[in-house]
This record gives sequence, C-alpha cells and structure tokens, in this order.
Amino acid sequence: MIQLSVIILNYKVPFYLMQCLSSVEKALQSISSEIIVVDNHSQDQSCDWVKQYFPKVRLLQQQENGGFSKGNNAGVKIANGKYICLLNPDTVVSETVFEKLLNFAESKSDLGAVGPQLIDGIGNFLPESKRNLPTPKVALQKLMKLEKNYYSSLKQEQTGKVAVLVGAFMLMQKDRYEAIGGLDEDYFMYGEDIDLSYKFLKAGYQNYYVGSEKVLHYKGESTLKDEKYRKRFYGAMKIFYKKHFQKTNLLNPAITMALNLAKFFHRVKSEPRSLPKYQKVYWVSELEIPKTLQQKINSEIIKISSAEMKNKIVENSKLILDAETVDYQDIFSIMENLKIKQNYFRIKALNFNFIVGSDQSTSQGSILEF
Repeated sequence: MIQLSVIILNYKVPFYLMQCLSSVEKALQSISSEIIVVDNHSQDQSCDWVKQYFPKVRLLQQQENGGFSKGNNAGVKIANGKYICLLNPDTVVSETVFEKLLNFAESKSDLGAVGPQLIDGIGNFLPESKRNLPTPKVALQKLMKLEKNYYSSLKQEQTGKVAVLVGAFMLMQKDRYEAIGGLDEDYFMYGEDIDLSYKFLKAGYQNYYVGSEKVLHYKGESTLKDEKYRKRFYGAMKIFYKKHFQKTNLLNPAITMALNLAKFFHRVKSEPRSLPKYQKVYWVSELEIPKTLQQKINSEIIKISSAEMKNKIVENSKLILDAETVDYQDIFSIMENLKIKQNYFRIKALNFNFIVGSDQSTSQGSILEF
C-alpha cells in the first residue's frame, strides 16, 4: 500500500499550484506516495500545466466548482494511501514535513489529524495553526479581544494535543477520515476544518500540532477577502453551530447576533493597509541573477548567497529567494529572521521562471513572470 496520498484542491491559482507541487514533489522523494490534484473547474491553465510539468500527478478535473468539501472528498475517494494529507494549493512545504509528521502519526494510536506550524508570506506565525474549539462562548470572547481561549496555549514551537487544525494542511489516516464521514459537504468553503476536527474529537480521537515543522501558507492571498468571502465564512460558522451546538431554538438569536457583529468588525479591520516602499532588492541564490528577471525589475538587484544572508542585517528590502539553490527550510528561516525589518519576500519556484509572494492577508498575492 502507498503510505501517503497528498490531495491538493485547486481553483484558479495556477502559479501557486505549480510552486506548491514543486515543493511537494521534493518533500516526497523518499516516501511511498502519490499526489492527487482535484481541479474545481478552474477553466484556466491549471490543468494543462499539471499535465505538462507534473505528468506523474493524478489529475481529477471536476465539471463544476462544488466547493472545498466536495472537491477534497472526491480526491480522497480515489486515494490509495494509508494516510491522506489535505493541502491547499497556496502553500509551500518544507523538505521534512511529510516524513516527520508521518513518523509522528505512526507513533499515536489515537490520532485523528495532525498539522504543522504555518507561517504567512512575510514569515509571521499563523495562530490558527492550533486552535481551541470555537464554542459560542469562546467565539464571543474572541470578538471582545479575549483571544487567549480561542487559540491553544501550546507555544509556537511545541508539540501536543489541540482541538482544531487548519484545513490548509491536515494529515490523517484515510480509513478514520472516511469512518467519521470526511468533510461535511454542507459547507461550501470555510468552517469544514473546524467541523472535521470536532468530529475526530467526538469519535474519541485526538488532534495534534507539531510546531517543529513549518509550512508556508499564503492564507488565502489568492482569494481576496471581500464581501463574498465574509458571507461564506460567517455562513459556514452558522452551519457549524447549528450542527453541533444548537439544542433549542433559543440559541439561534444569540449566535446570529454574535456572528453578525463579528462579520461587521471583520469588514472594518480587513481593509488593505499601505506598505512602506522597499529600498533594495536582493537575489538570494548560488546562481547568477537571471537576465529576464533583471529586465522586469526596474531596480538594481544585489546577488547574495543564503549563507551570507544569515549574517547580514537587511532592512526595507525585497528578497527574492531562489528555491533552485536554497532549501525551503532555509527560505522559511530567512523569512522569520528578517520579518521584523520591514522586508518583503518573493520565492522563485523550483523549475519555474516566476516569483510569487504576499505582503498582507487582506489583498491578493503578487506574481511576476520573467
């Protein structure tokens, strides 16, 4: 039996998908595995690129966009692995994450799902990597800025039990996933990961967070946080509360009021912020600066190796990190070390001539072909 099936649900993010696949293939080199891309009727170049650049990937082309749950469940249905990993296309994985998490999973007889530490496009830790169950009480506390009960008390680099993992990366046994019903298809997008995590807990399993392993998640920068997003997200939370917490109709008005308040405050704080301009551009690589890249960027580009970068103080700069010669683990380390210096980060995908990145979670990411 194949040990791991990595299932990536794609919808209209071909550049992110190519970068994700290149990192996944590299991380799976020593693991008995398969990659399944489920395309939710993108009607762009995504499927053609998968066929051209990743011919070994199993491609499932859906005839409609049925949402996150339905698409992932379709991928799980054809998966041959003992373990499955649901992975967002706007992620970049480290070289060790699958190996380490599989070893961890094998050591836990009570495993529901396990997930790594997630960082965003500027190297910030994403606290939703490890959450507590968002009961109505906890959700209200978060709304009032009392977030200590919303996120797990585990430290960023620690490993331990958590209630809720984020759907951008969830690794679990296929048979247990199927036994609890998989992702609930009543959710179109958002909330499914909370629901799935809770179903594992109710079935007597434990969910785990492994803080030593990192995955870059652009946190939906490929999807603008607009009114449609807010409507779907808070609509999903209504479904979750109705399914798991509504015992009488008396609970409904309170939940509805709380979610409407949360939706309003989300809208107020979600406007894109202005960003300071960078002063220098660095090409972090062992290779020479590509001429086509230099032509696309109207600034001087300074070449520097990843080793030199570790000992250099860099501020107000754009760093183009070359995955051809710099491991993703080192890329993540550079981002985390230099994030507080108002730097911006772009990654040149392995085997591709484009760079991608994202500077904030309230606007779409940046893509530059060269």
